[in-house]
Amino acid sequence: MRYLGWILKGVLFILLLGFAIKNSDVVTLSYYLGYEWQAPLVLILLMFFVAGAVVGVAACMGYLFRQRRELARLRKDAEARQIALPDEMSPN
Repeated sequence: MRYLGWILKGVLFILLLGFAIKNSDVVTLSYYLGYEWQAPLVLILLMFFVAGAVVGVAACMGYLFRQRRELARLRKDAEARQIALPDEMSPN
């Protein structure tokens, strides 16, 4: 199974390398106010892919932190109930 993973990674690397070689033409990216930037197409695609991934992760961070706070609260409640349970059940 480990060898299959390495083979798949190698094939993916070869495919991406071929894509990068085929799309190495310089393109012009035009901004507002007449600003322009020239770079290889594969570099621009990579930058926008990374920017999209960063925005996606940042969008999920609020949900993740909210879940962590709720989990900590629930653990604290469970510990409090576990400690309080033997005291309540003691025969007095």
